[in-house]
Amino acid sequence: MPLNVELVPCLTDNYAYLIEEPQTGLCAVVDPSEAEPVRRQLAGRKLTHILNTHHHPDHVGGNLELKAQFGAEVVGPGMDRARIPGIDIGVDEASGWQFGRMKVRVLEIPAHTRSHIAFVMDGAAFTGDTLFAMGCGRLFEGTPEMLWRAMEKLMTLPDATRIYCGHEYTLNNGRFALSLEPDNAALRARMAEVEQLRARSAPTIPSTMALEKATNPFLRPHSAEIRRTLGLEQASDVEVIAETRRRKDSF
Repeated sequence: MPLNVELVPCLTDNYAYLIEEPQTGLCAVVDPSEAEPVRRQLAGRKLTHILNTHHHPDHVGGNLELKAQFGAEVVGPGMDRARIPGIDIGVDEASGWQFGRMKVRVLEIPAHTRSHIAFVMDGAAFTGDTLFAMGCGRLFEGTPEMLWRAMEKLMTLPDATRIYCGHEYTLNNGRFALSLEPDNAALRARMAEVEQLRARSAPTIPSTMALEKATNPFLRPHSAEIRRTLGLEQASDVEVIAETRRRKDSF
């Protein structure tokens, strides 16, 4: 049986995710910004683990309340223990993690924050705020160089990998992407689908790595059209990423 993933809308545009390990029935939540929506969706199931990709309050705000109620273990970036409320297990790329009988790969993808991680398991990647559908998080604690290294690392995942990110930002991200690469046929087709989904308040998540490679400007600094739009035809990939992020900050 595959990993079961359930979206849990939180706050105004956050997503937490309930995941169940199919062989043992262990139940975890990824990035709970608040406790109540998670409790409602658990519907009687016992929460055994809380996984955090980074320390921001809109990803860890429910940690302590959920831990107190269920006795769940908190798993997060070991390099950021001081900023992860209630952390029990610090992880990194070398340690990985074990979710019941499922091996979990941990990717260190700092950029949005200095110790951001992703959890990768059973064809799903929980990327927090480093990689969004058609976008990326602001560089609060990182640099364009760090962001591009993180994106290169994520792009080594198989194309079929499902991408579960931290926010429903896809519509705005796609509009920005079109401003840079309006002739990208894959991007235009994706935006038509995204607009239909959002018109009925349906989620645009998960994405896939193949879809991100084809439509996400932060994975596409090689695009000749993006480079022409930015006036950076001869620039390095990092310079293209830096200018793309600068423009997105004020879009």
